[in-house]
Amino acid sequence: MLVLGSSLDDFCILISLAQCTARTSEFQLKGDYLIGGLFNIHHSNVSVYHDRPEFTDCSSQPFILSSYRRFQLMRFAVEEINNSTNILPNVSLGYQIFDHCSDAQSFPEIFNLISDNGLIQPWHEPHKNLSKVIAVVGTYTSTETRTVAPLFMMNLIPMVSFYGAASSVFSRKKNFPSFLRTVHPNKDVIEVIVKILQHFNWRWVAFLNIDDDYGNDGRTLFINMIKDTEICLAYTKALDSNTDYTPVFKQIQAQRIHIVIVFAPEWTAEALITAAIQLKIKDKVWIAGDAWSLNKKLPTEKGIKSIGTVLGVSQPVVTIPGFSDFIYSSKSQNHCENAEQQLFCNQVCSCSNLSAEDIIAADPSFSFPVYSAVYAIAHALHNTLQCGSGGCNGNITVYPHMVLAQLRKSNFTLLNRSIEFDENGDPKHGSNSIVFWNHSGDAEKVGFYHYDPLLNFYINNSKIQWYTTGEVPTSQCSQECSEGYSKMYDGIHKCCFKCEICPNGTYVNSTEDPYKCINCKETEWSAEGSTSCSLRVVEYIPFTDSGAIVIMVGACTLMGLTLAMSVLFAINYNTPVVRSAGGPMCFLILGCLGLCSLSVFFYFGKPTTSFCILRVLPFILFYTVCLACFVVRSFQIVCIFKIAAKFHKINSWWMKYHVQWLVITVAFLTQALLLLIAYSCVPPKPYNETVWYPDKIILGCDINLKALSGPLVLLLSLCSLCFIFSYMGKDLPKNYNEAKAITFCLLLLILTWIIFSTVYVLYRGKYIPTLKALAVLSSLYSFLLFYFLPKCYIIIFQSYKNTQQYFQSLIQNYTKTISQ
Repeated sequence: MLVLGSSLDDFCILISLAQCTARTSEFQLKGDYLIGGLFNIHHSNVSVYHDRPEFTDCSSQPFILSSYRRFQLMRFAVEEINNSTNILPNVSLGYQIFDHCSDAQSFPEIFNLISDNGLIQPWHEPHKNLSKVIAVVGTYTSTETRTVAPLFMMNLIPMVSFYGAASSVFSRKKNFPSFLRTVHPNKDVIEVIVKILQHFNWRWVAFLNIDDDYGNDGRTLFINMIKDTEICLAYTKALDSNTDYTPVFKQIQAQRIHIVIVFAPEWTAEALITAAIQLKIKDKVWIAGDAWSLNKKLPTEKGIKSIGTVLGVSQPVVTIPGFSDFIYSSKSQNHCENAEQQLFCNQVCSCSNLSAEDIIAADPSFSFPVYSAVYAIAHALHNTLQCGSGGCNGNITVYPHMVLAQLRKSNFTLLNRSIEFDENGDPKHGSNSIVFWNHSGDAEKVGFYHYDPLLNFYINNSKIQWYTTGEVPTSQCSQECSEGYSKMYDGIHKCCFKCEICPNGTYVNSTEDPYKCINCKETEWSAEGSTSCSLRVVEYIPFTDSGAIVIMVGACTLMGLTLAMSVLFAINYNTPVVRSAGGPMCFLILGCLGLCSLSVFFYFGKPTTSFCILRVLPFILFYTVCLACFVVRSFQIVCIFKIAAKFHKINSWWMKYHVQWLVITVAFLTQALLLLIAYSCVPPKPYNETVWYPDKIILGCDINLKALSGPLVLLLSLCSLCFIFSYMGKDLPKNYNEAKAITFCLLLLILTWIIFSTVYVLYRGKYIPTLKALAVLSSLYSFLLFYFLPKCYIIIFQSYKNTQQYFQSLIQNYTKTISQ
């Protein structure tokens, strides 16, 4: 549970010292149920980086008149509902509205909306300590909404947006389950813009958008929608408060772009168009998004006619009866905060100098979406409370998720317009108007686009007064392809020439040779559609890697175990268990296992020639000795043991001439000679893997398997012989079956290298040395744990089995069995 401390309250409570007669604030209204409101009456347009957390005082930021008008519309809608007998009879709606002017520094008011007496209830207790707020209207932009929405989604508080939260991301109900909007998403607006381009056969355009979630989403949708059309995006630029418009317009002029789409809120659009006027940009067709197409300030700017023709997509302008009277009445009351009233942060307008005429004449964009958002919430509450003509059910405790459920089912008519949401929380019905800024400074409707039930698009060309004095402007082919594309003349291509994207590993330098994709160097890489190459990331496993440390600790542990077992066997050298395990041969095997483990340490660190040699040499050479020992040991255990009773002379001959040591010596010398030949012909060397990963260089060792075929064949031969001999001993006495232990160890060995080989075929990343070191260590531990460890256990914990009498009885019983 989150507790909002008194410091936050102290910080955010504002006490007005102004003298006024009003009893209430425009931002607050008490009621049985509260609706939250988030409006950017002011807008913080400049990103300032602080070295400590700071709160933004919205009243000190630039004032947005059109947003203030929408703010008043919410107040009007609530008052109208409270005065109505048809909806929520005998139930009063209140509101708590905040001036939400910043993307990331206006959180106190959000916490105020979702808290109850300073407490924010966690998700697992949804029905306790909830705020009185049953739903929220707002916020204004996609970035603001994406920042604060998760806080409302936590308890499924409905959040009904009416304007800039038009990004496609909010249609994902998995991420935003309680988000709805009464304005069409960016997808629909971009669809209208594409229709306009196709209607006038404009193919070469620029797309300028605000650099936030709203603008970038619009640009992405636009790019996706024109993929299968003849429209080319000649230039695109993300705008912010620090954008220098001079190079932007220079680029547009240089590429001879005559169609400029501006997908941005009104403050960004105002800065852009003002810059165009100042820079004397002429003869363009400007296509405005629905955020600024009904702007009231720009059409009256001096020089606006010189920039060309302005078309736009807008929400239909709906006259809301009674709103003007409400504004006149409201302004006559001179609402302000009296000296005794405490207000939470960002509930101060500082707009007392506005007249009612100023508010009414402001940009009417998104007025009806605000109005319908409040009514949708009211209808949802009406249904939740099971209201009828006689009143509402006062015994029902209303929770936000209950209102959300009814909101999703919304289906009512408001001012002859159907209000209904689809499965994504987007409006199911509606239309967009196509407007033209005429010479009188008005946004004149010249067309429309209906979404439902049937798509219907229309533009009355005769109403548009083009800067070309009657003729529809044309768009010309650009001299430039988009970044990362090379030009390829074909005769008949989209936008006069074909733009071919440069593949991975190549880039195009438009200033030197725009017709060729240049290959990157071996030490460089590039993604598809690059304009330059980047250095590849060099990867290898350092000694400090966690996996490397674990394996090296395992190798050290193995050496420690071999030493400990050698000491234990030396102390108990003359006991039957040690003698049966191989006697002096045990020390040779344990020593070779320890020497083999040395190769593990050379799999880590930056590969060098010596490291590459020592990765393989110790393991192959000394593992050959181990396998040779087990070959002769398994032969002794099985063959000699089985025929000793019938052919005693063979066993004597074997022991007299020490044939086992001869076999081991021959195997060792043969392997040493084969390795010397292999390393003399093709020695291992460092190798850079550049094929599997285009953006990386994997440092490894180039080990020629053909050159090592001799040593590997010898290893496989010894392994096969050992397996054959040990398998033959599967029916030896249970307590004297060394052959079974050897067979099991060999099976583990074979399985280990089969798994490694499979992984090696499928994966060639930097962790291959780690996997190979692990395979080597597994090969060593298989013999140590499953051959020697059981014998250590008998020596330490089952000493009664480590006697001559016990072993002699086993041998005699087995000899009698096979002689019968």
